[in-house]
Amino acid sequence: MAKEYHTITQIAGPLVFVEKTEPVGYSEVVRIQLPDGTTRRGQVLDTSGDVVVVQIFEGTAGIDMASGVTFLGETIKLSVSQDILGRIFDGSGSPIDGGPRIIPDERMDITGSAINPWARASPREFIQTGISTLDGLLTLVRGQKLPLFSGAGLPHNEIALQITRQAKVLGKEEEFAVIFGAMGITSEEAQYFIKDFERTGALKRAVVFLNLANDPAVERIITPRLALTAAEYLALRQDMHVLVILTDMVNYAESLREIGAARKEVPGRKGYPGYMYTDLASIYERAVRIKNKKGSITQIPILSIPDDDWTNPVADLTGYITEGQIAVSRELYRKGIYPPINPLPSLSRLMRLGIGPGMTREDHRSVEQGLYATYAKGRDVRDLIAIIGKEALSENDKKFLAFADAFEQRFIRQGRNEERSIEETLNLGWELVGMVPESTLTMVDHKIIEKYYPDYRKKK
Repeated sequence: MAKEYHTITQIAGPLVFVEKTEPVGYSEVVRIQLPDGTTRRGQVLDTSGDVVVVQIFEGTAGIDMASGVTFLGETIKLSVSQDILGRIFDGSGSPIDGGPRIIPDERMDITGSAINPWARASPREFIQTGISTLDGLLTLVRGQKLPLFSGAGLPHNEIALQITRQAKVLGKEEEFAVIFGAMGITSEEAQYFIKDFERTGALKRAVVFLNLANDPAVERIITPRLALTAAEYLALRQDMHVLVILTDMVNYAESLREIGAARKEVPGRKGYPGYMYTDLASIYERAVRIKNKKGSITQIPILSIPDDDWTNPVADLTGYITEGQIAVSRELYRKGIYPPINPLPSLSRLMRLGIGPGMTREDHRSVEQGLYATYAKGRDVRDLIAIIGKEALSENDKKFLAFADAFEQRFIRQGRNEERSIEETLNLGWELVGMVPESTLTMVDHKIIEKYYPDYRKKK
């Protein structure tokens, strides 16, 4: 039986410092018994020869030197079974939807299992989100980690919900699930998420973890790990394809900074701990496909970046670890365009692995190149107008300008409940590309142009 110790020497923020009296492991679960009989849960954050540092998930209010500390000899585990589908949990893994506790098939360590790099399979195969800008220009593939960079007041949560509702695997009868992990959100946002899941029926194939803004900040450290543990069970044990959406990773990083300050660590850039790169990588690298296994885990972490500053350490480090980014544009949002995703600063580095014959369509790459290049030229023409005026534009420049407006209004703009198939997206892309002369499409294969460009199709 575990022994209770009364050796607390210091309490600082969410941390409790305990004189060491027995061998203690990193990440070991701790139970704190308060003088009034209530209990709190914690986790060993650091251990040395004399002192153990424990982070308390429910906050340290009420804990004093007389409180009892028990080291339970195990790490935090999540109870998992297929019954987790359709359920809503708080940020520490307890059900909050009124349903029963999960009777587990297995209890899995939330830190995840080490995966031999040789066992990893390359990300590939298309995931359809139903959003044209993503499917056509920033294609998401199984096993990829593709963050969404946003800012305060932008509709990143609405985009996340739309992806959750609409995401699917095409072509095969394969099971697909969505794990939604929210960190530091308001009660209003939580209710909005829950109602949307229930209204649309998306909850049936989803698992939701909600950490609220008034919950202890240190709980945010385990919320994404709980979400990814649920994903690993469904993907690697049940052979499902799982999309994990984590919002907001900036709130997660703020919790790391708070804990680092309480431990009096030497701060790094903007006060964030120096180990933040490693910590973020331990989350993002859990996106995976394994050789000879059917399931996969794909991640879309969401970052509401302070002051829209992509040099912010959280965004900067995320960009190094992940395979591209989806840029939510304040300029497009101010124009009333939803979803305000700007393809020009966005990138999906693994897009080529998920498009083409047998996955989307043979012309997908050509459509993407044509739209990108033509939209970039149209944006340049907009800037040129400020210098020379619209009257001085050439006929081709006027066509590029008209294309840019039509591209934003017809391709990027989409209803919050509008789902477009990849066929609809590619056909719309060719319709828009047909607004500019064929001779300007220098990046597009001529054979593809002959088959799909509107003028050639009319001749046939």
